[in-house]
Amino acid sequence: MPEGGIELRRIAKQVINIEAKALQELANNLGEEFDRAVELLASCSGKVVLMGMGKSGIVAKKIASTLSSTGTPAIFLHPAEAMHGDLGMLSSGDVAIILTASGETPELIKIIPVIKDLGASIIAICGEPDSTIGKMTDLLLPAVVAGEACPLGLIPTASTAVSMALGDALAICLMRKKGIDSEEILSLHPGGNIGQRLFLKVGEVMHAGDKIPRVQMGDGIRTVLSEMSAKKLGITTVVDKAGELCGVITDGDLRRAMESADDISELTAEDIMTRHPKTVSASASCAQAVGLIEKHQITVLLVVENKKVHGVVHIHDILGKNKVWE
Repeated sequence: MPEGGIELRRIAKQVINIEAKALQELANNLGEEFDRAVELLASCSGKVVLMGMGKSGIVAKKIASTLSSTGTPAIFLHPAEAMHGDLGMLSSGDVAIILTASGETPELIKIIPVIKDLGASIIAICGEPDSTIGKMTDLLLPAVVAGEACPLGLIPTASTAVSMALGDALAICLMRKKGIDSEEILSLHPGGNIGQRLFLKVGEVMHAGDKIPRVQMGDGIRTVLSEMSAKKLGITTVVDKAGELCGVITDGDLRRAMESADDISELTAEDIMTRHPKTVSASASCAQAVGLIEKHQITVLLVVENKKVHGVVHIHDILGKNKVWE
């Protein structure tokens, strides 16, 4: 009988490592069937219907929620209830995603022919590709695991982690394929923390005043490093004597300078900086700021008015990971 915190932590780490290994193997083995699943879901003219029994049903509910919140309408349909009238939720043009670890779930085996008769397509996320269900569906996404983290091999653990990861991967790939942007995500999350923050203005979350990292054009590398370390935003703005914005220095700029220069001690901020940095207005919404960050694949925007830097906003400020409201 395990006793004590050290032994319990050893067991906990073992569980996590088993699930992590299963997820890594899933990522390594993704094949063309995943691409076809994304294409099928993207072309769906109706809705996506998730189904599963037991733990698979719980995972199916989560995937349905994730799909809906990322721009793909989805619902959960309980297989047992479906056979007693709820199949009315399904129609031609829908896509059903069935989750099963064994591939032999009786309720699902019974309902698959009915779903096909209704004209809906079927994707199976299945732990046993050679099972009855694996052979019955239109498209199979293998969710195979070497074993569960449960020492008895009975409780779904690694298998549910893999199924949920597949669902998340489908949702995010569909989001990218459909071009769902931050404005659309905002409209789907008006009441949550994400939605509330995206409704804020950039001026409400930005770093301002003395919190803005700032160096002069002629400042040396030591001053640049000191300012970036002190302000902890991964960048510093570069201004001229009039205080007008001239450029920005990022961690990447520093690395490139160190790789190319023979003697970095001779470099100035002007030598290292990137000119014409991406900027945003303080009156812009955080949703608009996220859109710019996504478009340019950066993490920080400078808040500029009349050529003067009024603030700096990091993606973490918008997502609430920095303590910007203190």
